[in-house]
Amino acid sequence: MKKKKSIQDFYAMKEKGEQITYITSYDYPTATFAERAGIDMILVGDSLGMCVYGYEGTMPVTMDQMIWHTEAVRRGAPNTFIIGDMPFLSYQTTDGAAVENAGRFYKEARVDCIKLEGGVRVASRIKAIVEAGMLVMGHIGLTPQSSSQLGGFKAQGRTLDSAKAQVEDALAVQEAGAGMILLEAIPPEVSGYIRDTLTIPVLSIGAGPYCDGQLLIVSDMLGVFEAFTPKFVKRYAEVAKICTEALTNYVEDVRAKKFPEPKHIYPMIPEELAKFKDWTASQKKGKK
Repeated sequence: MKKKKSIQDFYAMKEKGEQITYITSYDYPTATFAERAGIDMILVGDSLGMCVYGYEGTMPVTMDQMIWHTEAVRRGAPNTFIIGDMPFLSYQTTDGAAVENAGRFYKEARVDCIKLEGGVRVASRIKAIVEAGMLVMGHIGLTPQSSSQLGGFKAQGRTLDSAKAQVEDALAVQEAGAGMILLEAIPPEVSGYIRDTLTIPVLSIGAGPYCDGQLLIVSDMLGVFEAFTPKFVKRYAEVAKICTEALTNYVEDVRAKKFPEPKHIYPMIPEELAKFKDWTASQKKGKK
């Protein structure tokens, strides 16, 4: 049986220079695959808004939706470190609301950590959640929930001023008590500096190779989500094409009456079949 890693294990991996593997999952089957593959951490991300529900972005995702999916992922990966993603407006309003909603992830979905977006501006939220006894992963750089303030889904840290702002945010997240931080769409020079500056594990999603581990959206890396593919994604499979081909073959077989075949049916017991034929024959006679 796989042994679930703890935050102490991730600190030890950072110290040794060992890479942390990190993937999103939104359902039970995918979580079982991830655990079987030996993934270290699973994020139940609010990206499920696009990847599962077909929303244009993450804004419509609710706490209830996040809890439902996180519960399913926990059942599928009981021995994997699970992180619940705080959706829009579940923590932005007050420290109290942030603590209450983070607590829902722990109580109802049995997560090991929660993740929220922002740096300096959410430091008090991180501090409040940590002081309530919960583990927090920060998230800076391209933060989808505040993409309108960033001018869209754009990489951050590409100018000196922006790079300095990312470093300031990263330090604020660590000082507030977060146990880990995720950097999204930041140049590798900046993310490498942040990784070397912070004592907490630094994860990358599109932030280059100089971090303590890598995250990809499972729907992107498996080729399930086709609306767009971020530059930083490596496709490891083309599941959408495989599924479409399989469904097309099914449609053709049914229409051509090639499915089901004898091997796909449940035949009657021979002596019972004889009785059934006698009975149906008597029914037909009775109608005459």
